[in-house]
Parts: sequence; C-alpha cells; structure tokens
Amino acid sequence: MSSTADAIAAVSQRLDTFFRSEADASRPLGPDAADFLAASAAAVTGGKRLRARFCLTGWRAIAERDARTLPLPDALVSAAAALEVFHAAALVHDDLIDNSDTRRGAPSAHRRFEASHRAAGWSGPAEPFGRAAAILSGDLLVAWSDDLLEQGLRGATPDAASSTRAEYARMRRDVTVGQFLDIAEESAFTTQPDEVHAERALRVASYKSARYSVEQPLRIGAALAGATATQLDALSAFGHPVGMAFQLRDDVLGVFGDEAQTGKPSGDDLREGKRTVLIAYAREALPTGARRTLDELVGDPTLDAGQIASLQQTIVDSGALARVEDLITAYALEADRALSGTPLGNTAVGELRDLARAATSRVA
Repeated sequence: MSSTADAIAAVSQRLDTFFRSEADASRPLGPDAADFLAASAAAVTGGKRLRARFCLTGWRAIAERDARTLPLPDALVSAAAALEVFHAAALVHDDLIDNSDTRRGAPSAHRRFEASHRAAGWSGPAEPFGRAAAILSGDLLVAWSDDLLEQGLRGATPDAASSTRAEYARMRRDVTVGQFLDIAEESAFTTQPDEVHAERALRVASYKSARYSVEQPLRIGAALAGATATQLDALSAFGHPVGMAFQLRDDVLGVFGDEAQTGKPSGDDLREGKRTVLIAYAREALPTGARRTLDELVGDPTLDAGQIASLQQTIVDSGALARVEDLITAYALEADRALSGTPLGNTAVGELRDLARAATSRVA
C-alpha cells in the first residue's frame, strides 16, 4: 500500500494531468478563455491537502481492515483530487461573499481577475468584472470536481460508485446550505434570543465546514473501499467532532491569527462580521452596553488595528476564547474516544489520530 506522501503526490499528478487536458480542450476558445481556465486551476494550488488526506485515510481504514495490499485505485486518487477542486471552489465563492482581499497570502480570486482587467486596459469598471469572473470561476471548479469524480468512478464497482456519488452529493448540498446559514446568521442574529446564538453558530460550523472538511472526505474514501454501514458510522463518529474542532480553530485564527502564518489579515473575521461561537460566547458574558458596542463594531470593514486589538482583548477578557479552547479540546477527546474498538485498520487509526492533531492544533 502506498505511503501517504506517495498518495498525495499521485493526487497532485492527477490534478496536473486533468488541468493540462482541460487547457488543451479550451484552445479553440481563444486566449481569454485560456487565461480564465489557468486562473481557475491556480486556485487549487497551495493548501494542506487536508480533504484529500482524510479521503485517502478513509479508504485505508477499510482496505487495511480487509487486508488489501493493492495500489491505490484510480477512483480513489480522482475522488481525492475532486475534493481539493471542490474546496477551491468553496474558497473562491467564500472570499467573494466575504469581500476578502487575500487568500493564502496572495490576492483572492476576484481581486486577481480585477487586476487582470486593469492590466489588460479593458473598458468598464474592474471591480464588478472581477466579481463576475470569480463567480464563474467557482462554478467551473465545481463542474471540474464533478468531472474528476466521474472519471475515476468509471473503474469502480457499481455499488462503490453509487455509494460514493451519494456521499459526494450530500457533501455538496451540506456545504452550500451551510454557506447560506453563515451569511444568514450575520443578519438574523439580531432577531434571535442571545441564549441560542452559540447553538446557531455551531450549526453553521457543522454544515459549512465540519462535514465537508473531515467527515465527508472520510466517508467518500471509505465508500470507495466498500465500507459497511457500521464502518461509515464509526468514521462519522470520529470525523464530525474533528471537523467541529477544525472549524473552531479556524474561528480562533480568524480573530487572533498571525497574518504571516494564516495568509489573511489578523482580525479579518471581525471586519467581515462572522457570527462565530467565539462572538456568541463573548456576547453571553458582556453587560448590555459592552455587548451593544461589540455588535456595532463586528462587521465594520473599516476597523483599524487599534479597534481590532480592543475587540480581541474584549473577547479574551470575557472568557470566550478560553471557552472555545475548552470546546476544541472536548471535541478532540470525543473524536479520539470514537476510534476505540472500531472495525477499522489499526495503522489507519493511527493516521487518523495524527491528522486530528494536525487539524485542531494548527496555527494556519
């Protein structure tokens, strides 16, 4: 069975081959289309390949249990690659929705398209062009992720292909609904009782991130390996709490992260108005006047460094940061306990524990 490094290399090679094929097919459409495809493919570069890793390890958890020593099937490599393309699509759309200027230390997709419009000397305003192009780029990436998945499934058994399609479809639906819940909460929180804000924020975290970042990639890989319902449930019992801890860590980094490590300005979630569990916990602890001030500042895109620092201190002093850190620890322990006595391969279980630690204790 291939090492994890070899498997990730195979995923990268699959992506390179796919993008070259798409570029060749687009030649008759002219140089503008070629530039658009190249920019869309570039959105997949970088990152930790976390979703691909969970997908690969989900497959190993079943294949190892069944004592299989076969090379990684093409269907698995393609599915892992498809997940990375889908993730890139989600990031392109997410940055557009949040009006984010950067991603991984570089301009976000809509800003890159905006810059290319200006550099080309095209007529009309550059900003709406950049936003429109980014919408289309995200849509193209979603289509590409489907294409990659289907190309790989040609070599899978009918049962494995059907199960994998169902898992993939569930993932696409959940993250799309979760993204809507996220933007809805930025407006809806004023109409909801304070005591349900944290619960609603956790629901957003579950659907927008936890499921598609960890749980569904595990289930997709396992489905390709012919997992039983019991094995899929075991992976979900591990994957969902890890995904929740992963998103909560992301929420912490969105407020307190170091720009040099995260690639996004410190406090960006505060400027964007993200109604995370961190904010919900802070609001619970603050007196009415301070809570009103917090609500007035969170979501102001013009917040300066001093205001960000003040909000960060307010969150710390309220005890919200400590509560979220405790919650991350609790989710990580829940996930670890879920792996005890499971019908999964022992080596893969060790890999899952390593991935869980990497996902929940990261600084970027």
